[in-house]
Amino acid sequence: MKIVIPGGSGQVGTVVERAFTAAGHSVVVLSRNPRRPNEVRWDGRTLGAWAGEVDGCDVVLNLAGRSVSCRYTPANLREMMDSRVLSARVVGEAIARAERPPRVWLQASTATIYQHTFGAPNDEDGVIGGAESGVPAYWAYSVEIAKNWEREQAEADTPHTRKVALRSAMVMSPARAGIFDYLSWLARLGLGGPVAGGRQYVSWIHDHDFVAALDFLTAHPDLTGPINLAAPNPLPQRDFMRTLRHAWGTPIALPATRTMAAIGAFALRSDTELLLKSRRVIPGRLPDAGFRFAHTHWDDAARDLVRRVRAGRDR
Repeated sequence: MKIVIPGGSGQVGTVVERAFTAAGHSVVVLSRNPRRPNEVRWDGRTLGAWAGEVDGCDVVLNLAGRSVSCRYTPANLREMMDSRVLSARVVGEAIARAERPPRVWLQASTATIYQHTFGAPNDEDGVIGGAESGVPAYWAYSVEIAKNWEREQAEADTPHTRKVALRSAMVMSPARAGIFDYLSWLARLGLGGPVAGGRQYVSWIHDHDFVAALDFLTAHPDLTGPINLAAPNPLPQRDFMRTLRHAWGTPIALPATRTMAAIGAFALRSDTELLLKSRRVIPGRLPDAGFRFAHTHWDDAARDLVRRVRAGRDR
């Protein structure tokens, strides 16, 4: 297949590109700063010569969007919104104008769309967030970003292209500078203890399962609309980090209060929402359609990821 990946130069895009290329597919990455032969320039906002790559391809996997690992200032929140909404809009325009439109458009979304909860987990029929009490008001903006992101895809006039919104949890891979690398750094330094009590749930997906799910979704034309890409067993942050410490062989870790987490997030130019929001998200439609996760529990996934880091990261 020919697969076009707008925004494919980030950590997740790199994981996917490597896997798809190894499987024998032709992969074109749309990037603001192309450096390699298979990368084509785009700005994520306007149509250009890049649209010719979409015409005649088999799959578009749009991963474009400003990183959420930043301070949630008004300017950064607006850029997070615009980079997602405008890129989804222009991808839809390219597909609509294509003489040979792709058969499937996989559009990145996020598990953050669901409510902050310590209660029942959310599958695709779960409760959309944004109206929770007792949480910072600006958390609702992250939900609005996700809703607007998905709306752009849903409303695009692409009748010959199947559309899937990927409500993804954190993708855990051994790649440098990714979320697993960051969490491992904390765990190995003895800083990966409970944050604000550690009751908040962490939803995750192993990178091999993420890629396998994309293959599965591409091959199953009956699957459309929102799909949760998350392992079936999220767990509280305190257990999540304890398991990761055990995988690294780190016996102890310091806990952190909300204030300490805020100071740490400020120092790392990030935001406490990433640490404190309880994302208890599970897959519903994928297992129902016959998809089987290779890594259903975090202890197994963490051991595998640590092994791959020690073996050279990409094995």
